[in-house]
Amino acid sequence: MKQFSIFVGMALAAMSPALAARFMGWTLSPLTAATVFGVAVLAAGFMLSWGAEAAERHISQGLILAIVALVTVLPEYAVDMYYAFQAGRAPDSRYVHYAAANMTGANRMLVGLAWPVIMLLHWWRTRERAILLKPANTVEVGFLLVASLYSFVILIKNRIDVLDFGILFVVFACYLWQVGHYPEEKNGDTADDDDEPGPAAALSALRPGAQWTWMAALVLVAATAILVSAEPFAEAIVASGRALGVDEFLLIQWIAPIASEAPTISIAILFVLSRRPESALAAMISDKINQWTLLVGMLPLAMSFGAGGIIGLPLDGRQHEEFFLTAAQSIFALALLMRLRFSLWSGLLLLTLFAAQVAIAFVFRHDEAHVISSLTMLSWTYLGLSLPLFLSRLPALTSVIKAIFYWSATSNRATKY
Repeated sequence: MKQFSIFVGMALAAMSPALAARFMGWTLSPLTAATVFGVAVLAAGFMLSWGAEAAERHISQGLILAIVALVTVLPEYAVDMYYAFQAGRAPDSRYVHYAAANMTGANRMLVGLAWPVIMLLHWWRTRERAILLKPANTVEVGFLLVASLYSFVILIKNRIDVLDFGILFVVFACYLWQVGHYPEEKNGDTADDDDEPGPAAALSALRPGAQWTWMAALVLVAATAILVSAEPFAEAIVASGRALGVDEFLLIQWIAPIASEAPTISIAILFVLSRRPESALAAMISDKINQWTLLVGMLPLAMSFGAGGIIGLPLDGRQHEEFFLTAAQSIFALALLMRLRFSLWSGLLLLTLFAAQVAIAFVFRHDEAHVISSLTMLSWTYLGLSLPLFLSRLPALTSVIKAIFYWSATSNRATKY
C-alpha cells in the first residue's frame, strides 16, 4: 500500500500546478500552459486507470477490459468534446477541423502505434512472434467490424449527424452487453490470477468496502482534474502551434492524443509485463471500439450543445480523406485479426504504414492538395491489402459475424479454449 500511496501522491503533485493555475487565474505562456495542463490530463488518466484496474476482481473479465478502455480514454473525450462544443458555437471556425483532427489522429495512433508497440514488447520479452487472442475475443473483433463498416456510411453522407450517435451508441451498448456475459476464467487460464498489473495491485489486498471507496475517490479526483484542464490544454495546443509557427492542425492530430492516450497504452504495457499479452491486445481493441463508436458519435452531440440546436459535423475535402484513411486502416487491422492472431509482421506493417502517413502530413504540411491525394492513396493501399486477407480467411470472418449475434456460440468456444 505504501508504493500505491507514493504513486497517488505523485499523480496529485503532477495535477497541482494545473489546478492552481486554473483556480488562481494565472496567465501562462502557450508552451507552459500546454505542458502544465497536459501533464495534469496525463496524471488524471493514470488515476482513472488505477481505479478501473482495481475493479477487475469484481466484474467479468470482458466487461472490465471494456470499462478500463473506456475510463482511461476519458481525457481524449474531454479534449475532443471541447473542440466540438466550440465548433458548434462557431460553425465556420477552425474548431470544426480541430474536432475531426483530434478524433482521427487518436484512432490512427491507437492502431498504427499502440498495437505494434504491444506486439514488439511481447516479442522482446518472450521472443514469441504472435499474440493469440482467446476465442471469446471474437466478440471484440466482431463489433469493431460493425463500427468500421458503419464508418463508410458516414463517408458516403460526408458528415457525422446526431442520428449517427444514436446508431453508434446502440452498437457500443450491445458490445458492453456481450462482453458482460464472458464466461468466467478457470484458475489455470491466466499466467497468475493474483498478479494484478500496476499500482492498483495494492488495492486488491484491501477489504471490498475500502477498495470501492478508493476507486470512487480516484475517479472523482481524476474527473475533476480532467474537467478543469481540458479546455486550457486544448487551447494551449492551438496557441503553441501559432507561437512556434507549426500548423496547429498537426499538433492537435498527433501531439494532443499522446497525452490523452498514454494512460491506456501504459495499462496495456503493464498487462504485457505481467504475462497477459492477450489482455493487453483485447484492451487496445476495446479502446478502438469505444473511440470508433462513442467518440465519433458524440462529436455532433457536443456541437449541437454548443450551437443550441441540432447540427452535424461536416467533412470537407481534407477531413473526408482523413476519415477515409482512418476507416481503411481499421479495416486492414481487422483483416490481420480475423484469425485471432496478431503477429510480429502484422505489427511492423501497421507501424510502417502509420509512420508513412505521419511523415506525409509533416513533409507536405504546406501543400494540402498533395496531402489529400497522398491520404487517398494510402487509404486504397490499406483496402487493397485487406481484400486478399479477408478472402483467405472467410471461415474466420463467418465466425466473427456469428459472434455478433449469437453469444452462445462464442461462449461455448471460449469455454473449450
